[in-house]
Amino acid sequence: MKDIKLNYDYIIIGAGVSGCIVAERLCSRGKNVLLLEAGKFFYSKNFLTKEVDSNSQMYWNGGIELNSNASIGLIRPKVVGGGSIINGGLLDPFDDLALEGFKDITDIDFFSLNSLNPYYEKINSLTTIEKIPEEYANLNSKIFKQGFKANGFQCASLERGQKNCPYSDGVDCITCLSGCPTNSKQSTMTTYLREALKNGAKIFSEFKVKQVDNSSRESIKVSGHDKNLKQWTFSCNKLILASGAIGNSKLLINSGFKNKNIGKNFYTHPQYMLMAEFDHEVNAYKGPLQNYKSDDLNFRKKGFKLENVFAPPAAISALFNGVGDEFFSCLKNINKFGSIEVCIRDENPGEIKVGRNNKTIVYKELSDLDKKKRDLGFDAIKNILYSQGAKRVIEGDFGIGLHLMGGCSIGSEEKKSVFAPDFSMYEDKRISCADSSIFPNAPGINPSLTIMALSIKFAEELHE
Repeated sequence: MKDIKLNYDYIIIGAGVSGCIVAERLCSRGKNVLLLEAGKFFYSKNFLTKEVDSNSQMYWNGGIELNSNASIGLIRPKVVGGGSIINGGLLDPFDDLALEGFKDITDIDFFSLNSLNPYYEKINSLTTIEKIPEEYANLNSKIFKQGFKANGFQCASLERGQKNCPYSDGVDCITCLSGCPTNSKQSTMTTYLREALKNGAKIFSEFKVKQVDNSSRESIKVSGHDKNLKQWTFSCNKLILASGAIGNSKLLINSGFKNKNIGKNFYTHPQYMLMAEFDHEVNAYKGPLQNYKSDDLNFRKKGFKLENVFAPPAAISALFNGVGDEFFSCLKNINKFGSIEVCIRDENPGEIKVGRNNKTIVYKELSDLDKKKRDLGFDAIKNILYSQGAKRVIEGDFGIGLHLMGGCSIGSEEKKSVFAPDFSMYEDKRISCADSSIFPNAPGINPSLTIMALSIKFAEELHE
């Protein structure tokens, strides 16, 4: 690989949201940084336009991984830029309820709005956050908003990492789930990674890390292979893990680390979509994909939130019931379907393990309380959709885990945690992490903005 050396000040495993931010901060201070990323490096001009291609090339295991009993599908990005490339770009700060939950478990004082607000504000220096203008809301969004009003619920506009999206040109944001072709979405690839590369960072994409060797006091060694299966071993003074809940947990387990908390306390924010058929065209896949979210304190206290949403054909077809003619009749009328999603704040933790043949096994189920939260969300969605004239509503009984959190939780007690309050690993202080894998529980709010804030905080304190 051109210009790639074998020794670095810092090696970052994972070029997603956290990894790119940490790289930018370290490189701006003259540090020698290498990013290792299993996924491909795409640009706006070569993002994939077909769902089957994006699933196979931008996600782990062809687009979806299943928990042990196949009740939840886990969506894990495998691309330079990570989740910021393939998600909806939603950026919400945590509220007191989420942060107090973190603080109660970890006994860490910086889990408060007073402590994190300065870092939330710093994100704006390289990331533009906007709301989608009301005039571009599609009919699926309008059904959501009008249904909330009809039922006395409170909703609000979603805030997204985007900049000057050309909606007037007929942009369909559903394509952004395979990367934004207009570069409007403020992915870390177009913001922090770009700056990191300008300041000397090196990135090795399509490189699969297999093992970390921390047996030497002089340096940490990272081994793996490139896309041609050529073996490489790099060394660094400090190692930063940024490959997410599953990636970090699996790597530490495979590398022989002994902390019994590795892989435990795994959360996913299980999400369930309800489809509603109308007599008229909705065209939920046209225009902006998402506009509104629930902003109802009653929903928040009950542990769920709602968003208007849709998905590409293969994904959305998995929600339709029946087979044969019944199934195809739904597909033929897909332009008459709208959709609302319930996302629950799951309380029952899962666990990540590594089985035979190096296969990842995820044990994650909903408790009775989690199921109650889901069903309360279902009831609210049905009221919304039927109030707007839906002929029928199809419940999605298959959960989707988009927000993969935990597995390497942070905390003030070593016997309960993997990482310490300074983001360093209890087992080896030369190894650190600030991505979603350190979350101690499910916050019930989109985690992206807080991952960014924690990563900035970590990188700045690491330099100091």
